[in-house]
Amino acid sequence: MDRIYDPKVIEPKWQKFWEDHQTFRTDVWDFSKPKFYALDMFPYPSGVGLHAGHPEGYTATDIVSRMKRMQGYNVLHPMGYDSFGLPAEQYAVTTGHHPEGFTKENIKTFSHQLKELGFDYDWDKMIATSDPDFYKWTQWIFKQLYLDGYAQYIDMPVNWCEELGTVLSNDEVIDGKSERGGYPVVRKNMKQWVIDQPAFAEKLLEGLEEIDWPESTKDMQRHWIGKSTGVEVKFQIVGGGEFSIFTTCIETIYGITFMVLAPDGQLVQDLMPRIKNQEEVKAYIEETRKKNDMDRTELNKGKTGCRLEGVKCINPANGKEAELFIGDFVLASYGTGAVMAVPSHDQRDFEYAVAHNIPMIQVIDGADVSEHAFEKQDYLGKGCKLINSEEFTGLTVEEAKEAITAKLEKMGVAKRTVNYHFREWIFARQRYWGEPVPVVHTEDGKIYPLPDDELPLILPELEDYKGKNGKAPLENAEEWKHYDKNGVKGLRETSTMPGSAGSSWYYMRYIDPHNDKEFADYKLLEHWLPVDLYIGGPEHAVGHLMYSRIWNRYLYDKGLSPVKEPFKKLVHQGMILGENGIKMGKRFPKYVVNPSDIVEKYGADTLRLYEMFMGPLEVSKPWSPQGVEGARKFLNRVWTFFMNEENITAENDGALDRVFHQTVKKVSGDFESLGFNTAISQMMIFVNACYKNGTCPKAYAEAFVKMISCICPHIGEEMWSLLGHEDTIAYEPWPVWDEEKIKEDTIQIPVQVNGKVRATVEIGVDEGQDSVLEKAHAMKNVQSFIEGKTIVKEIYVKGRIVNIVVK
Repeated sequence: MDRIYDPKVIEPKWQKFWEDHQTFRTDVWDFSKPKFYALDMFPYPSGVGLHAGHPEGYTATDIVSRMKRMQGYNVLHPMGYDSFGLPAEQYAVTTGHHPEGFTKENIKTFSHQLKELGFDYDWDKMIATSDPDFYKWTQWIFKQLYLDGYAQYIDMPVNWCEELGTVLSNDEVIDGKSERGGYPVVRKNMKQWVIDQPAFAEKLLEGLEEIDWPESTKDMQRHWIGKSTGVEVKFQIVGGGEFSIFTTCIETIYGITFMVLAPDGQLVQDLMPRIKNQEEVKAYIEETRKKNDMDRTELNKGKTGCRLEGVKCINPANGKEAELFIGDFVLASYGTGAVMAVPSHDQRDFEYAVAHNIPMIQVIDGADVSEHAFEKQDYLGKGCKLINSEEFTGLTVEEAKEAITAKLEKMGVAKRTVNYHFREWIFARQRYWGEPVPVVHTEDGKIYPLPDDELPLILPELEDYKGKNGKAPLENAEEWKHYDKNGVKGLRETSTMPGSAGSSWYYMRYIDPHNDKEFADYKLLEHWLPVDLYIGGPEHAVGHLMYSRIWNRYLYDKGLSPVKEPFKKLVHQGMILGENGIKMGKRFPKYVVNPSDIVEKYGADTLRLYEMFMGPLEVSKPWSPQGVEGARKFLNRVWTFFMNEENITAENDGALDRVFHQTVKKVSGDFESLGFNTAISQMMIFVNACYKNGTCPKAYAEAFVKMISCICPHIGEEMWSLLGHEDTIAYEPWPVWDEEKIKEDTIQIPVQVNGKVRATVEIGVDEGQDSVLEKAHAMKNVQSFIEGKTIVKEIYVKGRIVNIVVK
């Protein structure tokens, strides 16, 4: 009979089958099998739906999940939605409609697109961070953080966007403007909820040694944490007052010629009455407020500043006065908010001193203090000695570090300490569409966390979803925000949590998503964690991936998570670019390829096959319509051969033995290492061999269908069915290879004459030396170089080379 490959018929058929039979539903309480937990970074359900870049990582986890299931693992592969956030908020502000309906419609669209791509998700375990059943537990975990002192309510400088009416994180601010909308952003002090990230810094650094992550990502986290060991030193201000600095180069303290304070720090405000050039200082502070922390800390922007005329400090090491400046590269929120400046031995300090005509004192011998000095050598290198440093002159840098620290400790003005670049995680947004913070500010000025039986604290409906006069939208909920229960009176917190709150623990909830007694059963967490394979973009390296590690480590320390680290293996997929190499996504909508369009024209299996064959998973690559056509042609070729009953035989003549077993071995290994493009190449080699041979044993055909079904599940299921099977292919045993049948009977080895290769000869792998030499002598190219000459020596290295020496 004619068998037609028609994806428009085949794919909906099997999608309905999987849904009706709950083929991929995971019994999380089945501990009889080894577990495999595969996870994708879940998407934000925007109104535009998926683009062609989304399925790349999703297909990768899908392939591995399907293979592991066939290998006998109990596989958990869930999907959900990071559904709180600004786009839904802006929809609510614009339309006046509650964002929940908008969000649910987007989730419906995304889910339809994911299902039409054939992913093996357990949809029974779907979660959305904006679902009260989910965010009840986000609120509960936040409450525990607060009770244990890790969530704090403090006054601190933040990035404020008046137009959006909210605080923004540093990565949401570009060149002083909001990433969304390009609105002006300024720095201002506000009461904020924060999570004490530095409290976890050392544990996070230790944890990086235990996980299989890209080194580049681990290095980014180490840099972001920014651990440094040094000395904190107190400096007295002439006329009263003091401040502290942290330094890793205490040996240069005699080279201080000025100090720099954070413009937005309280100390500068306290000193303002004593500053003679107040107008200049205030103007500089105002300019600083327009810059975010990232802009301020870039080295090429570190030369701006303003002298505090009339105010000086005293160097405790030698009692000498040093001038005070403010500079925007010093942050009030980082360290002590002040730095010592040694322009002879620091690039930024040198440039700053040149720009502001500040004198320099050289304290390390051999330093060439000039414009290009710091490009030439490291003046603080091992073995260098101090000069101009009073009693420490002549000591090496290493000796001086200890001796000067000891002197200052004895004076009571210094202590050894560890500092981190890490700062508090600002955990509040003046938005509506986020988790309400479950606390009440009581009339007596205290903070009252809601009791567990009042969770979830659900968002109220509003008539106006836009904040007013710098206040959060929830300030409009007059009835909701007033609290009077159990003898407690006050106002609810009207800031909401950031979008990263729910995503910091969602991987736990997938394991037990319907539990209304706790965020997840500990026995289930103990069995399923950590996540075995996590795939997502590298842009989350110091955001989501850091936050998830912090929340997990907190829960681990509290005995609520069984693992120190949540994600065992992390892989970053490369971007799929537009045809012209431009990134697909919300910023460049005209370059977006809609996967539904590809599915409509070619089928989901073609899209999946093409994206996996484009190149290595981790590499970015441009979209190619011709490549899509090629993927479809290959599937047609597969279908045409294996669905022709005359090509499938009951007997095995051995002709395909080697290529079949090679294919099973390579595909198995490549799937495990996520080398999908090379696995597909090997499958193409097998298909070509089948065409060349004319027939294929049914056992080999079935094994091939199992392998390709992981990449192209619809055609895989259909071919499996037409090969005579009634059950789904999903739980069939994975094919195995025989190492003996992979071995080559013959090999090609080079033949050298006097050290130069003159020919190659085909020999049996176990052929004896005499026979090999006889074959080598018989080669025409070899004969022309040995004829008429005396053979001095002949060497045969088994299976590798023949070398003939003549004279």
